[in-house]
Amino acid sequence: MTQADWQLLLRTLLIIIGAIAAYLVFMVLIGARILRRFVHFPAPFFVGYFLDSDLRRRMQPPDELLKRSGVTRDMSVLEIGCGSGGYTTFAARQVGDQGRLYALDIQPRMLRQLGAKLARAENRDINNTWLVLGSATELSFKDKSLDLVLLITVLEEIPNRQRALQEIMRVLRPEGILAVTEFLPDPDYPLRRTTIRTVTESGFLVDAQGGDLCNYTVRFKAPSSRELLP
Repeated sequence: MTQADWQLLLRTLLIIIGAIAAYLVFMVLIGARILRRFVHFPAPFFVGYFLDSDLRRRMQPPDELLKRSGVTRDMSVLEIGCGSGGYTTFAARQVGDQGRLYALDIQPRMLRQLGAKLARAENRDINNTWLVLGSATELSFKDKSLDLVLLITVLEEIPNRQRALQEIMRVLRPEGILAVTEFLPDPDYPLRRTTIRTVTESGFLVDAQGGDLCNYTVRFKAPSSRELLP
């Protein structure tokens, strides 16, 4: 065989291997979506290593995600379902020393992974972050005490979404922001219109949208005091 023949053979093999890998990933995602329709559970703790990986952040760049979400300096921000902290350190630095970031998760092991990450030398400049063990449906925050709530590929994992959204509405200040980001490889991924319908049914108003089909953010606004009047 000539060198050109070998190169053609190699390209063909790579295409076949790529197609098989894509098919296997597709079937796993389909299987996971079917399973999640019948069984609701948070992402297992060992998935935290992917959730806090550079691979994921290449697919969902933190700067773009936080900009779409409306995170700015001096805000009081609650990240629900922070996991092992894939975006927590980025959000903490974004709100700055005068801001506050509360990282909430229902799984102690996820918070332990995040705590170990915050203890690393490169993150010791972060002094504005508090880890909170708890549920999205029973938030331990005062009424109207937060500027923004982040839900990054989390909303569809919550069994009682309407109860969680009511709690988020309670802790947000009037015109506070709820930013919901979804990512297509997630087995719980909903279409954008589904997210908008789910959240607006709880009284939130659509404020802004960004991203694309595979990686989008919808920013919602809590009603102002005037809008809450009967």
